[in-house]
Amino acid sequence: MRLFPIVVVVALCTLSCRHSSSTADFSKITEEFVYKTLAFSPVWASSQGLHSYAGVSFDTQLDDVGFRALQQQRDFYADFHKRLEAFDKNDLSPEDRADYDIIDTQIGLALFDSDMAQTWQRSPQTYVELIGDALYNPVLLEYAPKEDRFRHIIARMNKVPQFMDNARRQLREAPPEWVKVAIEENDGNIDLIDKTLRADVPPTLKADFAAAASPALDALRAFNRFLTEGGDRRGRRGQPGDNGPAGNGPGNSPRGDNNVPDWRLGPEKYGAKFRLALATDRTPDQVLADAEARLRAVRAQMLEIALPLHAKWYTDHKDHSDLNGEERENKVVKEVLDHIAQNHSTPASYMDDVRKDLADVTSFAREKNLLTMPAGTNLQVIPTPEFQRGIYSVAGFDPAPVFEPKLGGFYWLTPIPPDWPKERVESKLREYNSFNIKLITIHEAMPGHYVQGEFANAVQPKIRGVLRALYSNGPYVEGWAQYITQVMLDEGYLNNAPELRLTLLKQELRVDANAILDIRLQTNRMTDDQAMELMEKLAFQEHEEAVGKLRRAKLSSAQLPTYFVGWRDWLRVREAVKKEQGTSFSLHDFHDRALKEGGVPLPVLAHLLTGKDLQ
Repeated sequence: MRLFPIVVVVALCTLSCRHSSSTADFSKITEEFVYKTLAFSPVWASSQGLHSYAGVSFDTQLDDVGFRALQQQRDFYADFHKRLEAFDKNDLSPEDRADYDIIDTQIGLALFDSDMAQTWQRSPQTYVELIGDALYNPVLLEYAPKEDRFRHIIARMNKVPQFMDNARRQLREAPPEWVKVAIEENDGNIDLIDKTLRADVPPTLKADFAAAASPALDALRAFNRFLTEGGDRRGRRGQPGDNGPAGNGPGNSPRGDNNVPDWRLGPEKYGAKFRLALATDRTPDQVLADAEARLRAVRAQMLEIALPLHAKWYTDHKDHSDLNGEERENKVVKEVLDHIAQNHSTPASYMDDVRKDLADVTSFAREKNLLTMPAGTNLQVIPTPEFQRGIYSVAGFDPAPVFEPKLGGFYWLTPIPPDWPKERVESKLREYNSFNIKLITIHEAMPGHYVQGEFANAVQPKIRGVLRALYSNGPYVEGWAQYITQVMLDEGYLNNAPELRLTLLKQELRVDANAILDIRLQTNRMTDDQAMELMEKLAFQEHEEAVGKLRRAKLSSAQLPTYFVGWRDWLRVREAVKKEQGTSFSLHDFHDRALKEGGVPLPVLAHLLTGKDLQ
């Protein structure tokens, strides 16, 4: 596999590489990009409602993760970049230019992953989660009769041993933090096959299921042993019958202290990924400075709101006016937040309480006419799949398949494990108390990600909608959910309760801290202890939440800042449109227009709505 220098050659192709070309062909190249990249991952394609392409059925397939297949994909992206450069962006319509930027960015991310991050040889959880998706989605998505879907599951289970063998060949040096999560999530895969699927298989397929399950389970357990024992990180390349070239394979994985593989990207690689993944007009250090300044400003605002509540709830002692600055903020705000946190669900009522909140926030958004709310009822609240709980430790949203939106979206809520000790359960419930869980429901479902996804499904022409849904810009997506949560409170949700506003500001601190954590940790400017201090002391997070977030920061990169960058940029875009429209500005119309564009980068959205660059 070729490495970083080739990425640079591709990325540095300038305007001299381009020549004028008809814009009439651009929709064709968009369509080719969408279907070819989907075909690289049959599991992803079928989960998006694309069940076959070019005569190949995806529903029975697993992804080919062998060396040659990955090399072919890498070559496709490098070649497609050259073809894209043949189009002069100035000759394209604004909408086509937006699609051009999305495709160009996705090519950059694919080459970055192949050549620089090299997750194919460092990330065992990538393989584990793909197996989980492959076997779970046909149960969740009712795209065909149940017996047919279980036939697809059985066909995929028959391919698990070869898939896991290829995974072992590819993996070389995985960070210990990633190995631990991969083992936990793979245990979820084992339970999925051995318990969930086995209990649900139609009687006519029980024998076929049992025959496929046994070797699949053996392969998954063997993979766990491989990870537990350290494995042969060279991937056994060069041995007779293997896929890869002779020798030890491409490059060396980055290492941290004590010669342990490091999960950090480092400043150079992180900067490259940040520019691609966020597609923002700001650098990591600019975002870091903004987030740190915002964190201080929000804490001061929280003290203002907390003082009257403190006087009401803590009549037996003073308002800590003998303390100054950060020390006083910590004392007063923490005591008030502790009081708010006492109002929470129980492990047994957690899911039902969220469903009640969902009905409540939906009703309020409709009453205020904040935007055109979807007419459908295809949103389900379900437990987070076990194989996804490493990264989604609290909640998440799984949008409807792009090609089959009628199948609906899923609001995931991660249940509290029954074997947790009492103090850990209490910490989780206090963090996700009754006020906070309302905010999360707004964010993930109504009118957050679910509504956003429903708008995305209606983008025309269809191939544009598919492109922008599959490759949505992270700040656009996460920023919308944070932004519309603020709008709900600005419009008076829950009768302007100060407890809810204070909880939102605490959530904003978390968003600020997310950006700070990711940038500082990935560029090796923060220790674990400093990260925990930031979250627990400055951002008022419960210990359990902070532990989970630190873990997440080590599993992902350039994702945690999407909330901060997106939230601030949605506000910037709104102000740009208000400035352009003056007294004719309508919040409802702005939201509808912005969502009808689909997941474009926010600087691009500003240009589409105003014809001007984002200021």
